[in-house]
Amino acid sequence: MARKPKSNEAPLDLDDELTVSAEKVCFIIVKAREFDVKDAVTEPDPGSNAADDGEVAVLEDHADDPVQQELTAFINALSEDEQIDLVALTWLGRDDYEASDWATVRDEAAREHNRRTASYLLGMPLLADFLEEGLSMLGRSCEEFELGRL
Repeated sequence: MARKPKSNEAPLDLDDELTVSAEKVCFIIVKAREFDVKDAVTEPDPGSNAADDGEVAVLEDHADDPVQQELTAFINALSEDEQIDLVALTWLGRDDYEASDWATVRDEAAREHNRRTASYLLGMPLLADFLEEGLSMLGRSCEEFELGRL
């Protein structure tokens, strides 16, 4: 569950501080939660009709997972600055930093930026939680967005 900024932490104005919109971050959070609940593959090459087997394969972590593909494409389509912000939010949400460290963590994320941002982020089992916590530390939440409008 996302926490509120500590009493000595002033919420930052995301419109001035983030290049990635909070709405996009919230979309990634929702999709990352879908991706995180995937189970291990029990039948690597199912030959049955998906409708006949209760569409169980959709719950398994296949290499051609459509949620992973959608998230990867979405993250890759973001600008470099937006990708840097995602990584910085993730690090902030991991409890590695305080909200007041935003400029520092963003600078560090910018130095570390490369073409594997989507792969890096999707490799984190708690990505959705980290992003949600990072937003919360900056005084925002996903409750204010209607995710169907992206």
